[in-house]
Formats: sequence, C-alpha cells, structure tokens
Amino acid sequence: MEQRTRIRALRATPTRAESALWQHLAARRTCGIRFNRQVPIGPFICDFVSRATGLVIEVDGGQHDWQSDDDARRTGFIENQGYRVIRFWNNDVLERLEGVVAEIARVLAERPSPNPSRKREGDTVASGENPALLLPSRSREGSGEGVAAHLPQEKATPWP
Repeated sequence: MEQRTRIRALRATPTRAESALWQHLAARRTCGIRFNRQVPIGPFICDFVSRATGLVIEVDGGQHDWQSDDDARRTGFIENQGYRVIRFWNNDVLERLEGVVAEIARVLAERPSPNPSRKREGDTVASGENPALLLPSRSREGSGEGVAAHLPQEKATPWP
C-alpha cells in the first residue's frame, strides 16, 4: 500500500487512545504547540508530530509487546532525523489521560522554544554570550542547541 494511502487510512480509523489524545493535541491544549497526526518520517508513519519542537508521540497497543526490537529501530531512525520520541501505552492514554498530557507538557518544557525571539539591530547580548550559540541548529546533522542526539537516551518502551 502506498504511504499516502496508508496515512489516509490511519487518519480515518484511529484507535480510541489516539482519538482521545488527539482531542487535546488538536486543540493546542498542551503548551499551545501544534501537532499533526500520522506524519511520515522516512519510511515510518508517526502517530503525532510537532515539527516546531521536534517531538514525536507514539501511542502503542498490545502488539508493541512483541515488536520491541522493531520499535527500537524505528525510534533510532526517527531520533537520527533530529526528533525526540516518547511512547505511551493505549491503556495509559485511556485511563490516565491527564497524566499523559502532563508528561507531554514536561517534555515540551525541556525542548527548545519553537519560535525563539530574534535579536534586532541595537538589541544587546548579555556579556560573554555568543549570539550564534543562542540559535537552534537549522541542520539535522547534529550541531547546535536542541539537537536530539545530545539528549539522554531513553528506553524504547512506552511510558512510564
């Protein structure tokens, strides 16, 4: 099946957990950040992605118990593209949605600001600061502030 067709099918038939979480994310109730659902990153289709913050949220069902090696490879690929991946079990989303949303907000608070304010001519920089170091990396190659490669590595298993 072509990736675009598969994305449309996934959007049309979300799981109950994906629908519940999407209600929060679509309304920008989580830190005012925009998320998209069923977003392709390389050969993979991610449940929820904030390109501005570089955060990928995956909601995993029971099949992920026996797919942990596949999930680890998938997570590694996505993180090598400059994203941070967090995972939640379906039942956690359905039974503890507020806790899941709080964890997403905590992770977002650690991420670089999606819209850093730009310095204008005449603005001053605090003494000793290099203005170039204040900007996030524009490349996905792994340099600059906010690059996922510099974040602590997490297990590929869903939260908590």
